[in-house]
Formats: sequence, C-alpha cells, structure tokens
Amino acid sequence: MPVSEPYEGNDFYCDVAIPHSDELDVVHEDDAVLAFHHTRPFWQVHVVVVPKRHIASLTSLGPGDEADARRLFAVVQDIARSVEAAHGAAAVLTNLGRYQDSKHLHVHVHSGARRRVA
Repeated sequence: MPVSEPYEGNDFYCDVAIPHSDELDVVHEDDAVLAFHHTRPFWQVHVVVVPKRHIASLTSLGPGDEADARRLFAVVQDIARSVEAAHGAAAVLTNLGRYQDSKHLHVHVHSGARRRVA
C-alpha cells in the first residue's frame, strides 16, 4: 500500500512507511531507524522518527531493545538539535496508550505553530 493511500490499520510504520520510504520526504535512514517529514504534519516542522524493527511503544521497551532504543534516541537528538538550530526551538514527543494512533514506537520532533487540529 503506497503512502498516499488512506490507511486504516494500527501500525502505519511497519505496514506503510518503512516498506515505502522511497515515497516519503526522508530526513534520515539507516539499517535501524527511519526519520521523515510527517505525511500529515500538525506543526510547521514535523519530523517522525521510528525504529525499523517493530517495538510497540516507549513503555514496552525491554532489555532486548537496547540497541534499537539507543540508535533511535541518537537520531532523535541529532534531528532535534538541527531543528532547534534552524528554528530557535524544538519539542520532542511520543504518545502512549489511547494517545498512540499507530502502535509502533515513534517520536515526533517539531517546531513552529500548529498547522491543524489533531
């Protein structure tokens, strides 16, 4: 399913974004992490960073996820640093439970005014 098609599942990242990263505005990609400009941004600058290996959420991280978590947060830090330098401010956010639309750990790095209501 290409990124441009409507998605109604529960893991957009495993099902759509990671296998179709060539259709995204990619900020960073390596063997473990994908970061891209959000396909429906909430903020003026809105980058999503995800581990390529499925991890359900921040609160489900376990000892076997340490390498992926370290790599994920290193990329988040680099992108947040870049956004902060370019725009004067950045925020880092992850959602849990009912707040987490896609049941795959993902971190939002954003800056600027809100573009739309969630």
